[in-house]
Amino acid sequence: MIQRSFASASNKIKIVEVGPRDGLQNEKQVIPSEVKIELINKLSNVGLTAIEATSFVSPKWVPQMADARQVLTSITQKPNISYPVLAPNLKGLEAAIDAGAKEVAIFCAASETFNKKNTNCTLEESMERVKAIMDLAREKNVQIRGYISCVVGCPYEGPVSPKLVADISKRLLDMGCYEISLGDTIGVGTPGAIAKMLDEVLKVAPADKFAVHTHDTYGQALANILCSLDYGIRTFDSSIAGLGGCPYAPGAKGNVATEDVVYMLHGSGYDTGIDLKELIHIGDWISQKLGRPTGSRAGSALMLAARRQQQEKAKL
Repeated sequence: MIQRSFASASNKIKIVEVGPRDGLQNEKQVIPSEVKIELINKLSNVGLTAIEATSFVSPKWVPQMADARQVLTSITQKPNISYPVLAPNLKGLEAAIDAGAKEVAIFCAASETFNKKNTNCTLEESMERVKAIMDLAREKNVQIRGYISCVVGCPYEGPVSPKLVADISKRLLDMGCYEISLGDTIGVGTPGAIAKMLDEVLKVAPADKFAVHTHDTYGQALANILCSLDYGIRTFDSSIAGLGGCPYAPGAKGNVATEDVVYMLHGSGYDTGIDLKELIHIGDWISQKLGRPTGSRAGSALMLAARRQQQEKAKL
């Protein structure tokens, strides 16, 4: 294994907040644009340096993101924060650039079947589409972040080859992606599976070229993040209140909650630069807007403790 000890790697962690895009895109109820904008503006005040804002996709396929332009042009963008958007094709990239996007995320899956289900194309066709996007992005001076879905398991094909993930990673990096987010899209990963995948991936590029994106279907998300930390990974995707899932991955639960990740990291001596207390209030706020309890265990516990404390004070 290509592991690094805590002492030999930085304790600075970057969290890429994906709630406003990945978290909300599959909500059945239409979320008002004003709520999305307010969510991003609130998140901009807790110490995050990257907030995935929206997705420039066809409203026919993802109705929730039909207001992408309105959201991106209406949020209060801070100079020290990046606001990447998802662009699955050239049309999406052109629309994103026209709306002022400075960073775009592209994606493909380490599975032929998942690519066909998700984007209606083969892996090779997906890579060709990514290259076309990359060429235009370079011309327009737009940064590109790559996503690879199903890095340890596919809902249709089962276990995924770590060497395939490494090969796709190298190709995306060679095309010009500044970073690759490795996604356990359906949450089947375990620390053992993540370790095998990272053993191969880190042969093609150093750990600072990668992020890890975990889902908590089997309750393994935090354990998988801890495993990734041992390999020197210092960037993680997560979603406020644990919002999100994948319509093409039956049974998949939400992304790991940002509050839970930050709580664990702070308790383990890592520095995220994030105000956990304020983050938890935002998670509670958006959950109320959606009409359900927060999906964050740390957020739920700490909010309950705070309310009990307030009740005790009120009795005095």
